[in-house]
Amino acid sequence: MDSTGRSAQREAAIGVFDSGVGGLTVLRELIALLPSESTVYLGDTARVPYGTRSREVVTRYALLCARHLAARGIKLLVVACNTVSADSLPAIAEALPIPVLGVIEAGAQAAAARTRGGGIAVLGTPATVASGAYQAVLARIAPLAKVAARACPLFVPLAEEGWIDGEVPRLVAQRYLGDLRRAGVDTVLLGCTHYPLLAATIAEVVGPEMAIVDGAQATARAVAHLLEVRDLRRSGGVAEHRTLCTDVPDRFQKIAERFLGRPVGAVDLVDLTP
Repeated sequence: MDSTGRSAQREAAIGVFDSGVGGLTVLRELIALLPSESTVYLGDTARVPYGTRSREVVTRYALLCARHLAARGIKLLVVACNTVSADSLPAIAEALPIPVLGVIEAGAQAAAARTRGGGIAVLGTPATVASGAYQAVLARIAPLAKVAARACPLFVPLAEEGWIDGEVPRLVAQRYLGDLRRAGVDTVLLGCTHYPLLAATIAEVVGPEMAIVDGAQATARAVAHLLEVRDLRRSGGVAEHRTLCTDVPDRFQKIAERFLGRPVGAVDLVDLTP
């Protein structure tokens, strides 16, 4: 590729997609870590949740999202969905001519690096926990670490409703996590993209002796590293951020502004009908 082509590629946006709004925590960390990079976020709100679908259906939906973003000229795709990262990452990587990153490998690597020899608790949705995806990666990269996977389904609606602190989320967290101190765990991996919004409450319940690993932050660092390795980092200029969804854009916009902590502007409604 000549210098003109490489320069144009650096200027292209980073694409991020999720089945809904959870991946916005990954977007938030990307914008914070890489303020010069433009982004395009797509939430497939017409088909959420993916976690109840078969692997074949998840892959079909994911490819629709991935190809839509690729057609917009993105330089890299971040799959900010645990279900898709577990089920469909190889199919997406094979289908696209650009780098593709998921959230599971990055989060697991960060947790493995953080543990002091105790156990790692992976917190996730029932579907993510049942998939065994985090457990499999951790078994490969940290075979001596004890891994305890814990489903915390109520964390998702709490995050989307903005109930991220106070008595209600604290009681829910206590119910899910109150026994982790006795389980020999020293590291807690937030294995759902909604959960970083509840990180302070989770930390309060599990205590200061446990490290909290934010999978969204780990994914953003992995993206930054890949941009450097591939010479795709944008050097400066004003970043642009576009937000897309496939249904109920008004509701999506309200939740997006809560997740991102800033105004989002217009959310474009897109049709992914094949």
